[in-house]
Amino acid sequence: MRFAVKWMALAVPLLILGAAVAISDTIVRTNAQGQREVIQANAIVVQQSSDTIVYKHFDLKRRMVVKESLQQGSLPYRAVVSSPGERRGIVNVWKEFGYTASVTTLAGKTTRVYDAYLDFFPPASVGSFFEVVPPRTNLPIQLADGGADEVDFNEILEIDNAGGHLTVTLTNGRVEKGTFLMPTAEPAVVHFMGLTGDYDPASPKVYNFSVPLSSLKEIRFINAQE
Repeated sequence: MRFAVKWMALAVPLLILGAAVAISDTIVRTNAQGQREVIQANAIVVQQSSDTIVYKHFDLKRRMVVKESLQQGSLPYRAVVSSPGERRGIVNVWKEFGYTASVTTLAGKTTRVYDAYLDFFPPASVGSFFEVVPPRTNLPIQLADGGADEVDFNEILEIDNAGGHLTVTLTNGRVEKGTFLMPTAEPAVVHFMGLTGDYDPASPKVYNFSVPLSSLKEIRFINAQE
């Protein structure tokens, strides 16, 4: 696929013959043989101490921005930190490889969201989950005519929501109708998440857009057919 080819070209190790070529934060380590290894390129470090390095990066397999941490040990990690302008550049690169959608709330406000995904939160009255409910870039749906489906974002053209009843138009022209199928038995609220044009690269969060799916009237995937 085109996005994978572009990302592979971008992900070429940024340390060549020991010299740092920094277009973004790069995390390196010297191994037991004295060789410098690139642990993560095209990242943004949000916290760095003698014990831990916390950073954000784009996970190509999951098609979303994620946050990870590295614990310092006998072979410590080091971050080559880039400038604010270079960090804005890497966020723009992340936006090219995630899912982009135009979302409209029930109140009529429309926002373009990059690196879109779904995530799950316990209701305020509950406090926390007892199990891990991972974020996802697909839509689980309980079909109105029976059965269930799980549709990847790259197969969806548009989602229309009418009081919790979803009409999902796929890129192949098929239409599915039903309700959101919660992937956990625990009480949970599903949010549509991602980055907007106002996202701060220095933010410790991997999103600045988070709206309950029930508050959205329409989701149109802009890059669904790429």
